[in-house]
Order: sequence, then structure tokens, then C-alpha cells
Amino acid sequence: MGTVDPHAALTAPDAQSLPHGAASAPCGERHVRTRALIGERALNLLTQATVAVFGLGGVGSYAAEALARAGVAHFILIDSDSVCESNINRQLIALYSTLGKPKVSVMKDRIHDINPRSTVETHVLFYGSDTADSVDIRRCSCIIDAIDTVSAKLLLAERAAAYAVPEISCMGTGNKLDPARFEAADIYETSVCPLARVMRRELKKRGVERLRVVYSKEEPRSCGADKERRPPASIAFVPAAAGLLLASEAVRIITKDYTA
Repeated sequence: MGTVDPHAALTAPDAQSLPHGAASAPCGERHVRTRALIGERALNLLTQATVAVFGLGGVGSYAAEALARAGVAHFILIDSDSVCESNINRQLIALYSTLGKPKVSVMKDRIHDINPRSTVETHVLFYGSDTADSVDIRRCSCIIDAIDTVSAKLLLAERAAAYAVPEISCMGTGNKLDPARFEAADIYETSVCPLARVMRRELKKRGVERLRVVYSKEEPRSCGADKERRPPASIAFVPAAAGLLLASEAVRIITKDYTA
């Protein structure tokens, strides 16, 4: 079982802990181009929203940062891992300067550097039946699922459906090379993706009638298939594309399709 960050309360950093110059930064300028595109009402909905991001790897790190830059100001971040060298090829938070640090802590720092007034709650834990109650998803405007483990994805989908909290779940991104093949759909409209196939079957058993997902129809490549328990192969732009599409879907849900 993982641990919960003892400083996980939804509080913004005080002025002394903000990056240099951030305390007096003109926040209105930060959103000027976003406001011009989606309007004041949609931007206000984003700044008031709370988004939970489960998993901060190659997919989740890009989703979280895109949402922070889009205007979301309240986050709940969940991940049990620390940054390691093999993450550098694809994860936004992975640098030599961040090796060994908890992923939730690195992502929290990045979000605060984007929006010094944001509030970020962090949980260093593996999401499962024994830890699920540690994360209160009922107060979320939207949930991003970028978890690798099927059992955790199913549990999160069940709980989100039970609480009627909108969720977008990412399907498989490993062993794929074409970022243009990703699309958003309901889980029961998906095809090709092996993970989506398992999720369809198991969610149906659990009575989950719908789930918005990001998936790819690209057939996974056979990368080192002769070696047992080999991690999925990946490259920078594929999980990043999936993460950005997840963020786009979240923005659409929160703003009700950019209603002005």
C-alpha cells in the first residue's frame, strides 16, 4: 500500500514558496489566448473545476500539464512511482534533475510554476480496493484515467459511474508508433485495441454502461515478443498525443463543449 502525502490538502503555496516573480504575475495575461478561443464563461468553468489525474507517466503527465495551461486550477494527483531513467524517453516530468523524486511531487511543482495560485492535492499510492477510499473523487468535475493496471482502471470506472463523475480513460499506447490514430469514443464503440477489448468485457460484467475513452486502432507492434515480461515499447510522441487528447476531452466535458 502506498502513502498519502502528509501535505495533501487542497491549498495553494504561500507567496514565499512561489517561483521568482510569480506572486505578482499578471494572471490575466496567462489566459488571454485561451479566453479569446473559448470565451470567458468556459474559462471560468475551467478555473473553478477540480480534476483528478490517476497515473502520471507518459500519458498522464501530458494530460495534467495541458489542463493546467488551459486554466484548470484545482488538481488531485495520484501515482505510486518515482521518476527513473527509463521514463526520460516519454514522460514530461522525467529529467535527470528529477530522478528519484515522486512523480506526484514533480508534477505538483510544474503545475504551481504554471499557475502559482493553483491547488494541488497529491497521493503517493497504488490505486486499488485497499486505497480507493483515500481519494475522494466525488468532488471532482472530471477524472483522467492514465493508469496501466486493468484492475485499477476497472475499479476507478466503477466508482466514477457510481458517483456519476465524468471520466475519460486511456486505453493502450504501448508498442504503437502513429500518434494520429488516437480518437475518443465510448468504450463499447472501440475496436482493435487489446486493452479496450478487455475493458469492454469486464465493464459489461460490472454493469458499467458507458465510459469515454481515448484509444487507437493501430495494431500493436510485436516488440520483443519473445522475451517474457518485457515492458511495452514506447516513444515520446505517442503517449503524449493520447494525453493531450485526454485533456481536450476533459475540457469539453468541463466547459460543456466550449459554450460561450
